Amino acid sequence: MTSKVKDRFVFWLMCGISYFIVLIVAYIVFDILYNGLPAINWEFLTTAPRSGGAEGGIFPAIVGTFYLVLGTIVVTLPLGMATAIYLTEYAKQGKFTKIIRLAIVTLAGVPSIVFGLFGLGLFVIFLKFGASILAGSLTLACMTLPIIIVASEEALRAVPKHLREGSLALGATKWQTIYKNVLPYSIPGMLTGSILGISRAAGETAPILFTAAAFFLPELPRSIFDQVMALPYHLYVLATQHPDMELVRPLQYGTALVLVTLILSVNLVAIFLRIHFRRKYKW
Repeated sequence: MTSKVKDRFVFWLMCGISYFIVLIVAYIVFDILYNGLPAINWEFLTTAPRSGGAEGGIFPAIVGTFYLVLGTIVVTLPLGMATAIYLTEYAKQGKFTKIIRLAIVTLAGVPSIVFGLFGLGLFVIFLKFGASILAGSLTLACMTLPIIIVASEEALRAVPKHLREGSLALGATKWQTIYKNVLPYSIPGMLTGSILGISRAAGETAPILFTAAAFFLPELPRSIFDQVMALPYHLYVLATQHPDMELVRPLQYGTALVLVTLILSVNLVAIFLRIHFRRKYKW
């Protein structure tokens, strides 16, 4: 077999695998849309659940998910970006920083249920926050923080060194160089990676299962120390715990469609921000 034949074989093999994956994803999306759209109406989106979730809507779950995501953003974005800036721009590169990066990458691959148990032990029990928005947001923040740090570091490393060297040569300080010459060009990648990591947190069930979520809680939370309903956990219970599966099946698909739409919207925000900043800062 010649090299050209091998190249064509590998090319078509990769194309076939890619198209197969796309078809699977398309089928899943079509199935959710086909079965979920009939359940979507104004009442479903704006009312609280009734009869143990078998009737009514998912408005408290939408609000609870929004609060958890907002709390995660408030904690992870500044902390993750600041950590990445320190490791890339300030920290002395050596064995210690390599160990730190290895730990961060390792944490990024830890299963979400482990973070859920960690949040239960630290935030719910030890710090006595109880099952609450605060405990759930901090647990989700711990889970997404390694992803944001890794993505932000990659974006910072992608900025050419001559931008830093030119600024320092003209007498700018280290922070002025970072703020004026590095961050404007790395922000698109940093924001994209960060928002994609946060969108993953919006769909997680295990961390909020132990730290924040309640299945049936029709009232909206009044403080960060209150429990909340959340779309991932609500969908989990409807799909696995409800005694009459056929009765709640339309609600399952409707909840899944709203959750997928929420995650897709967050991802679209990341795409638009990346496009905006890339057009603004061209190099």
